[in-house]
Amino acid sequence: MDPSLWQYQFRIIMLGDSTVGKSSLLKRFTEDQFLEAIDETVGVDFYVHFMEVEPGVRIKLQFWDTAGQERFRSVTRSYYRNSVGGLLVFDLTNRASFEHIRDWHAEVCEHVLPHRVLFVLAGHKSDCDGQAKRAVSRDEAEKMAAVMGIPYVEASAKTGHNVKETFELLARRIYKGLASGEVDLHEGWDGVKCAAPLALQGRRSSLARKNKKKCCD
Repeated sequence: MDPSLWQYQFRIIMLGDSTVGKSSLLKRFTEDQFLEAIDETVGVDFYVHFMEVEPGVRIKLQFWDTAGQERFRSVTRSYYRNSVGGLLVFDLTNRASFEHIRDWHAEVCEHVLPHRVLFVLAGHKSDCDGQAKRAVSRDEAEKMAAVMGIPYVEASAKTGHNVKETFELLARRIYKGLASGEVDLHEGWDGVKCAAPLALQGRRSSLARKNKKKCCD
């Protein structure tokens, strides 16, 4: 299929402390590669990937891989407003990176108004063994995600475990939000680009009819 053909483009921002593995997750997802050593992101890097969220609906995912260091925070903040999705990443072997997730989440929510970003929380390095002991339990990570009202998943760029599922979960979450009206298109906002606005209106109308029927049944 021609890679230039897509119905929607979603801009997704990678969020989390430095060295939690945001770039490694993206490289595994977009190129199916894992590097034992990878340079820290300086400012923002870009990745692109295509996927089908349902038969015949092709999405262009544009990822903004942000640097986690505080000295780059002013640069990364400028990308918040034009993002529709956010992958909040922490290192399962690094307690501090987990404790900082609330700060990342709050900062993005504050800067994107009046727009909205849909999130997924990802615990990275699920392959941790005796040499890199787990510092965050699944139970407490799930509780944090529940408080924020977002899904939680654990993944490993090293083994590939759940990497594809993590990104596809976020993409489908955005797509459903777009179809239901939870995410809306605004002039001058690049979080979502739609190649066929009328088709989107039709999908929303169809979803509204289905929801009305369920309420009446």
